[in-house]
Amino acid sequence: MDTKTKQSLVLSAIFLCLFLKLHVSSATDSVTANQSLSGDQTIVSAGGIFELGFFELGGRYYISIWYSNQVVSASTIVWVANREQPVFDKFSSVLTILDGNLLLSNESKTPVWSTNVTSNNFSSVKAVLLDTGNLVLLDESISSSEPLWQSFDHPTHTWLPGAKIGFNKITNQTQILTSWKNSEDPSPGLFSLEMNQDGSNSYIILWNRSIVYWTSGSWNATSRIFSLVPEMRQNYIYNFSYITKENISYFTYSLYDPKIVSRFVMSVTGQVQQLTWLENTRQWNLFWNQPRTQCAVHATCGAFGSCNDISGLLCNCLMGFEPKSPPDWYLQDYSDGCSRKTSLQCGAEDRFLEMHNMLMPEKKQSVEVRSADKCGSFCLSNCSCTAYAYDSSTGCSTWTGNLLGLEQLAEDDSGGRILFIRLAASELMYLKSGKGHNEKRSLIIAMVSAGAGLFTINFGYFLWKKTLRKRRQHKRKHVGTKINYGAGAGAGKNDTELPVFGLKRILAATDNFSEANKLGEGGFGPVYKGILPENQDVAIKRLSKKSGQGHQEFLNELELIAKLQHTNLVRLLGCCIEEEELLLIYEYMPNRSLDKLLFDPCEKTELDWGKRFRIIEGIAQGVLYIHKYSRLKIIHRDLKASNVLLDGSMNPKISDFGMAKIFEIHQTEANTNRVVGTYGYMSPEYARYGHFSEKLDVFSFGVLLLEIVSGKKNTAFYHFEHSPTLAGWAWELWEGGRGMEVIDESVRETCRPNEALRCIHVGFLCVQEAPDDRPTMSSVIHMLQGNEATPLPPSKELAFSTHRNLRAISCSPPTPANFSCNSVTISMLQAR
Repeated sequence: MDTKTKQSLVLSAIFLCLFLKLHVSSATDSVTANQSLSGDQTIVSAGGIFELGFFELGGRYYISIWYSNQVVSASTIVWVANREQPVFDKFSSVLTILDGNLLLSNESKTPVWSTNVTSNNFSSVKAVLLDTGNLVLLDESISSSEPLWQSFDHPTHTWLPGAKIGFNKITNQTQILTSWKNSEDPSPGLFSLEMNQDGSNSYIILWNRSIVYWTSGSWNATSRIFSLVPEMRQNYIYNFSYITKENISYFTYSLYDPKIVSRFVMSVTGQVQQLTWLENTRQWNLFWNQPRTQCAVHATCGAFGSCNDISGLLCNCLMGFEPKSPPDWYLQDYSDGCSRKTSLQCGAEDRFLEMHNMLMPEKKQSVEVRSADKCGSFCLSNCSCTAYAYDSSTGCSTWTGNLLGLEQLAEDDSGGRILFIRLAASELMYLKSGKGHNEKRSLIIAMVSAGAGLFTINFGYFLWKKTLRKRRQHKRKHVGTKINYGAGAGAGKNDTELPVFGLKRILAATDNFSEANKLGEGGFGPVYKGILPENQDVAIKRLSKKSGQGHQEFLNELELIAKLQHTNLVRLLGCCIEEEELLLIYEYMPNRSLDKLLFDPCEKTELDWGKRFRIIEGIAQGVLYIHKYSRLKIIHRDLKASNVLLDGSMNPKISDFGMAKIFEIHQTEANTNRVVGTYGYMSPEYARYGHFSEKLDVFSFGVLLLEIVSGKKNTAFYHFEHSPTLAGWAWELWEGGRGMEVIDESVRETCRPNEALRCIHVGFLCVQEAPDDRPTMSSVIHMLQGNEATPLPPSKELAFSTHRNLRAISCSPPTPANFSCNSVTISMLQAR
C-alpha cells in the first residue's frame, strides 16, 4: 500500500470519527454541545415514547415532537419549535447546541429558532427529550434539577400530562394552547386556550386573542372540576391540580393510569378536545370537546359565511358571496370567510335577500322604527348597512360591515329569525334567474368532492332520502301497513311485524306536537304524549334535526325494540317515517322516567323501599333478558335512570335502545372507536379504550343500583375531594362502618336494612375496576334474591377511584352498633 493510499484512509477515518461525533445517533435521547441533528436523524426519549426530528407538513419542515410508532401508529405531533418559520431542506438545515442554546439554522445557515437563554458554561449544555414529551435544556455543570429551558413552558397546540397552562406575572410568561392555522400549517391559528387572569380560576377560549367565546367556569377545589365542564364530573382518566403562589398560577394534570395515552388539543375547529388513543382500533377517540358544536365557535365560518351543524358541509357562503381563499376553504380553514361576487352600489341599486331560520349575527344595532318596511328603508339609506332584521317584539336590528356568527338553524328551531342580506340588484336578479343557484350548487359539489369523506356522507344521506320516498310511494304510511323485520341470525324463523302510523294520525294525536303535550327531551329529540282515536295513550319520540343522535340510531332502535318482548322493556307500538319525520310510538308510561322521581326532593317520597327494590329487581330482569334470553343478544350501552320508565304500577321499563349493539349468540366482547353513552355510567374499559361486553351494562346497572338506594345522582356528585363519584362516596362510608348512611334518608327508617345493605354490596361488586371481577346479571339477580344469611363475595378495587391503587383496607365486620336500624349484622365487604 503506497503512502498516498494510507493518507487517504487515515483522512477518511478521521472524517468518519468526526461525523459520528458531531451527528446524533438514532438511539440517543439527547443533543449535546458537540452534536447536531439534520435530515432524517431523530432523538427518542429513553422509554421510546416520544421522538424529535424534522417533520414534513405541506412541503415544509418543522422541528417537532411526536409519539413514536411503537406507542401511537398514527403520526401525531404534540409540539412544534419553528411553527412560524419552517425550513425547506431538512438535509441542509441543522439543529445544534450553540452558545448554550438549542439553535435551528435553515438551508442558508440563517438562525430561524432558538431557546434564547443565558448559560455560563456552553460546553456542558445539552438538550434531552423526556418520556413525558418535554424537551429540556440542561446545564450539567450545575447540580440544580431545574432546566435552563423546557418545551412544557412553551406549548403549541397540545397539552400533555405534566405540562401546565397558566401565567407568571413576574416573568410575564404565559402558557397557552394555540391552534394550528389548518391541518397542513402549524403556524398559530385564531383560537387559543388560556387561563383567565381575572382571578376566577377558569379557562377561556379566545378568538384572535381578543374575543372570549367559551369559558370553563370557575374551578371547584373540593370536587376538582370546572363548573361549566360537566364531562369532568367523573374523574375517569385525569387528576387535575390547581397550583397558585404569589404571582404564579397554573393548572396541570396527571393520568391515573400511566398506560393510557391521552392529550388535550386546541384544534383548528376552535374547540378544545380530549383525545385518548385506543390501541385495539389504533385510532384516537374523541372523548369530549368544548364548545360542543363548531357553530358555537366565534366566527367559525368567517365573514358572510353561514354555519350549519346539521348538513354535510359545516360552512357555506351566503348567496351572492364566494370563498375568499378557496384553497384554505377546502382545508377546512374558513377564517378568511367570503367576499361579494358583485360590489354594492349604495342606494336604490341595492336589494335584500331573504334568509329564513337564521341565528342573528353579532354586534347588532337597534333602530327606533315601527315597521319592517321602514327598517329596510333605513338600512338601504345607510351605505355601510349590510343586513337587517325586524321582529314585532324586538324591533328593528341592523348590521354594518362584515357579518360574523351567522348560523343556519333547523326548521323546527324556534330560535331562528328572518334575516335580510344586502346585495347588489344585479346579483339578486342573477340569483332569482336560477343561474346563481346552479352556480352555487356547483360550488358546493366541488367542495364536497374535495373531501371524499364528506362526499360519502352526503351520498349516503341521498340514498336514505330516496329510500324514504320509495316507502311513501308504496303507501307504507297507512295504518295497517306493516314493517317486517327478520328475527336475525340464530333466532329462528319468526318475524316481527310493526305497524306504521300515518303522520296525520300522529299530528292529530299530539295536537300538532303542541308544547302542552311535550313530556321531555333527550339526546334523540323531544317526546310527546298522544291520544289515539281509540283513546289509547301513547308516547311519541320525534327525531330532532339538531339531535346529537341521528338516522342510524333511529333505525337501530326501531329494529331492536321491534324484536324484544319483556315485561321490563318498554313496548314499541309502531313508527312513522313520512315527510322528513322519523317517529317512534311507544306505550305511555304515566309515572314518567325514574330520574324524575328519584332525584326530586319532593317526589322521591313516592318511592318507598318496597317500590325501590321492585324497580331494582325489574331492571335486573330486563338487562338479563337482553343479554341472555331475547331473540338477539344485546348490549344496551346507555343504561341510566332517565332511560328507565315507570308504568302506572311503578313497574320499571328499560327504554332507549338507540345506542345498543347486537352481539352474535356466542360473542362475548367487541371494540368500537365511537364511544357513546353517558358520563358516570360508562365502565372504565369502555370509556378509555372503547372495549365493551355484557360487563359494560353490569357496571351501568351497579351505578344505577347505588343511585336508587341512595337517592343521589352519580353524574352530579361532588361530595368529597377524595370521592368524586357516588360509588367512591358510598365506599368511604361503608369501610367506616357507616353503610346505613348511604341509604336515602327518606327510606332509611322504614327500609329492610339487610336488604338495602345487600343491594349496596351488590352495587360495589358491579362497579369493580376489572370487567372479569364483575358478576353476570344472572349472578346479580341470584345475589339480590338470595338468603340474607348467605355471604356475598368481597369486592376488589372500585372503578374510577381517586385512590387508584387502593390502600389495603382491612375492614372487620361491623358490630350491630355500627348500623342503627334494628341492630342487624351483615356479611361485610373486605376491600383488597
